[in-house]
Amino acid sequence: MKQVDFSSDRIGASMVKTIFPMLIAQLISLLYNIVDRIYIGRLPGVGTSALGGVGLCFPVVILVLGFSNLYGLGGQPLCAMERGRGNTRKAEQIMNTAYFLLLFTGVILTVLGEIFAEPILRAFGASSENIIYGLPYLRIYLTGTVFSMLATGLNPYINAEGYPRIGMITVLIGACLNLVLDPILMFPLHMGVAGAAVATVVSQAVSAAFVLWFLKGPKTELHLHLPGRDPLRHVSISEILSALRENIPVMGNIISLGAASFIMQITNSLVSIVCNRTLSIYGGDLYVSIMTVVSSVRQILDTPVLTIAEGTSPIISYNYGARKPRSIRKAIKLMCALAVAYTAVMWGLILIRPTMFIRIFSSDPEVLSHGGRCLYLYFFAFVFQALQYGGQTTFKALGKKNQAIFFSIFRKVILVVPLTILLPRFGSLGAEGVFLAEPVSNLVGGLACFITMLLTVLPEMKAMEAETKGERR
Repeated sequence: MKQVDFSSDRIGASMVKTIFPMLIAQLISLLYNIVDRIYIGRLPGVGTSALGGVGLCFPVVILVLGFSNLYGLGGQPLCAMERGRGNTRKAEQIMNTAYFLLLFTGVILTVLGEIFAEPILRAFGASSENIIYGLPYLRIYLTGTVFSMLATGLNPYINAEGYPRIGMITVLIGACLNLVLDPILMFPLHMGVAGAAVATVVSQAVSAAFVLWFLKGPKTELHLHLPGRDPLRHVSISEILSALRENIPVMGNIISLGAASFIMQITNSLVSIVCNRTLSIYGGDLYVSIMTVVSSVRQILDTPVLTIAEGTSPIISYNYGARKPRSIRKAIKLMCALAVAYTAVMWGLILIRPTMFIRIFSSDPEVLSHGGRCLYLYFFAFVFQALQYGGQTTFKALGKKNQAIFFSIFRKVILVVPLTILLPRFGSLGAEGVFLAEPVSNLVGGLACFITMLLTVLPEMKAMEAETKGERR
């Protein structure tokens, strides 16, 4: 499989080679994640309640993804920078430290999740009607936590090595398997919601196996193994523990840089909990189900813009390590232009035909009647989210963890959560106020993040360019 050369001056070509396979992978992954909801929403007689029950599991699913991103997207820029500096040994150390963290955290989350599954769903606002669907789904889903974290958390390192097509295949294997298993387990075998969860776990396990096979194989520049002194032979527990102690600074760097992605996921989980609890007060189970549909639509529409950002990130990081400011600036400009163009088109489609997106997940007349307007409100300032992603990805790719963390907290915790609680109380907004919190936060948070990035990163690139010219003289 051909490796993408991040050092090439043809930044646009490198971005296409990286983003296109990742986009295909993410779109397939999207099917992987939402196909459960598409089938669940059409279970005869119980679809709307079952959809609401599974929607209550989203915060836990998001939490698992948050830890995967903490170690995967946290270590990816560091790994790419070291590759840009020509330090392969250090890059491999970063990847293997992340590997241990993914395994360890996955086991802990599985155990805690299985013990506290029911109290967690009750705390999230589950009713006696929808918990009978949410609890079986969550318990089964949690058994695949380690598989999910390995597949999702190690894939960024495959991309950091310049193998986006392998990353695409990783996702393709699991997604296709899930698409095949879902309808078989749910309908002919009459497993219902539990069948959807079983299909997801099996698919995650196969994806994880493929990732491990590739990263332990001979084709990769960086080789995967538990922290130890020699990857080519068996290492003892004492050697692993000794290596882990030596790698504590590396763990700290991974976690501190990945904290931005982690906080973004955790705050998404927090927002989901607050939204569901507020909607259960102002709109009941119907609006909880509508929020599940709206969140699913958002997942669809977020995928391309997130792929543009994450596909550009290793290119920015590599060239930052190689001290090539012109390439960095060009990558940032192209990333932001593509993201804004895409979100503007999607924004327009939703303004014109919101119910078209609702029908993907539900044909319930009540959901269609109220869901169209909720979707319209929720996505009203979608284009400004591209600015948030552009600014935050740049901060993360350049290792600027403080800025990346701050803007993750600012948009979700400081803006969305208070607005979600307060807006329903204004006038007659009620449940619709929950959906209005998102466009307000996109406008304010997106502009703040993007403008800060321009004012801090561009001067640094000019200074780097001047230093590079001076060194050449």
